[in-house]
Amino acid sequence: MSELSHLDAEGRAHMVNVGDKPATRRVCIARGEVEMQAATVRQIAEGSAPKGDVLATARIAGIQAAKRTSEWIPLAHPLPLDAVHLELRPEEHAGGGRVCIEARVEAFARTGVEMEALVAVSAAGLTIYDMCKAVDRGMTVTAVRLVSKTGGKSGTFTRDA
Repeated sequence: MSELSHLDAEGRAHMVNVGDKPATRRVCIARGEVEMQAATVRQIAEGSAPKGDVLATARIAGIQAAKRTSEWIPLAHPLPLDAVHLELRPEEHAGGGRVCIEARVEAFARTGVEMEALVAVSAAGLTIYDMCKAVDRGMTVTAVRLVSKTGGKSGTFTRDA
């Protein structure tokens, strides 16, 4: 007997039946960063990266990935999303730079949208890497995490600062 909802009584993975759960408004926010050289973050901010507009492409990749999360995560339910917002902010800091990524996903559904927000951040980060790898192979997609969620049986979660 497991407390993990994706395991049955025998410990086998299965897709949770959400058919009897009431639909509620679900909102999740996830964040992550792509660490890079200062010169790389300047190219991104200026729009002069060799492959084009990195931020616009990463935003679209994140939105598209959120909509297709059930194709990435085997036990995730396909969900009709009401909104997916991605914010990408290039920053220089001592010793380098980064692009901070935030995804906000909303749905009126029987199950949460945590995975959709996390997948959106991950896809945006991987797209930044793909578009800039020719100038900076040392980039790191890092700190992908759930920041907050509302709705559903488990209620509200807010990560401590």
